[in-house]
Amino acid sequence: MDPYVFRRSALLRTALALSLVAAAATGCAGGGAGVRGTPGAAGLRDPYFPRLGNGGYDVRHYGLALGYDPRTGRLRGTAELTALATQHLSAFHLDLRGMTVERVTVDGAEAAVNRAGTELTVRPRRDIDKGAEFRTVVRYTGVPQTVTDADGSKEGWLRVPDGDALAVGEPVGSMAWFPGNHHPSDKAAYDITVTVPDGYEAVSNGEPAGERTKGGRTAFTWRSEEPMASFLVLLAVGDFRTATTRTAAGLPVVTAVDPAAAGKSSALLRRIPRIVEWGTERFGPYPFSSAGAVVVPAGEVGYALETQSRPVFPLDRFDEETLVHELAHQWFGNSVTPATWRDIWLSEGFATYAEWMWLAEAGDTPVRESFEDAFADRENWAFAPAAPPRAEDIFAAPVYGRGAMVLHKLREAVGDDVFFGIARGWAREHRHANASTGDFTAYAEARSGKDLTDLWKVWLYGDEKPPRP
Repeated sequence: MDPYVFRRSALLRTALALSLVAAAATGCAGGGAGVRGTPGAAGLRDPYFPRLGNGGYDVRHYGLALGYDPRTGRLRGTAELTALATQHLSAFHLDLRGMTVERVTVDGAEAAVNRAGTELTVRPRRDIDKGAEFRTVVRYTGVPQTVTDADGSKEGWLRVPDGDALAVGEPVGSMAWFPGNHHPSDKAAYDITVTVPDGYEAVSNGEPAGERTKGGRTAFTWRSEEPMASFLVLLAVGDFRTATTRTAAGLPVVTAVDPAAAGKSSALLRRIPRIVEWGTERFGPYPFSSAGAVVVPAGEVGYALETQSRPVFPLDRFDEETLVHELAHQWFGNSVTPATWRDIWLSEGFATYAEWMWLAEAGDTPVRESFEDAFADRENWAFAPAAPPRAEDIFAAPVYGRGAMVLHKLREAVGDDVFFGIARGWAREHRHANASTGDFTAYAEARSGKDLTDLWKVWLYGDEKPPRP
């Protein structure tokens, strides 16, 4: 071989090797050339809903533009999700129940889509780098479904014969009317615009952000800037009497009441500012930019629900204790949200204990008496509150009553000053975040300086009812 040709070939081989090394280094450093994406997980392995939620990304914002026809029950929607990739993504999943998907784009480019049950698999034209923000737009239409849970309760899209609709989503119903990452651990901000015919109003979470009327239809926009889990999203369509008042500190209180429920609910609605102020005194600053309530006729929904900033109540469940319970959830459950559905006792236990506290301070029932009533109730001893045996048990009596008993035993063990320091500190340090049972027990021990192992063993995790305390 000619020496010049040999030297030239050697130089080319060296240059090629160096370029391959550089390319590999670039890829390993965070999503450049040479890194191949993989599909995000189709579920987050929640203890009770293993297919709920999706891996590989974190939604930061939902923009929902919806048009609803009360005559037919048909909904047409455009959902725009702004998310951050937490891995190199070649595909990702959205939770969506029913509905017909017409088109999906990712960063403006058409994406391939597959459906399998409640899983919508999206394959973008190009892989998405880890750490990159991306925008997914889903156009869809159909008649949203009512979901019947394992315990027989109804959620999702609830429609009554006159065309009114109420959308509630605990634990899984929100996927019936918009696509998303529907696990409590992925919280996001929301802008929701709903267009309905004249004579109807649309009410949602957060604050009203404008109305536009054209051609006999009005678009109502609602904005929630604080993070919200999807199961807490509310949409109510009907003939409502809406009003805005304020607490003494200036917090807006937005209420919407069906005319059929207005007369019997007005006095209690006026109590909301005082209850919010009471919660602020006990649990720390109110975590959202507004409070309020939606009251619908009896029978439209079978339960009250802590939908974020604006709990919803059927008239037959709208009483003072229930109002206190759902408003307490704004701190415990909505701002501090369970990490998984197994941790739901942290929401319901605190909200139930808030009822006991309210009865003691605003009425004449000592907290100890409420505790003893709960202790005597056999239903509260069906299982440990931190370990409901099945999905249909996550809203059963032990999660509420025995969950509250856990907190009262903690209060007795550490004293009032430390207990309320724990409650306020827990709400402050996990504000707008997610937390687990293990997080709470560790926090309570660190804050109190006590080993509370025996308390947790008996009251939180124990299978047997202890001797009467």
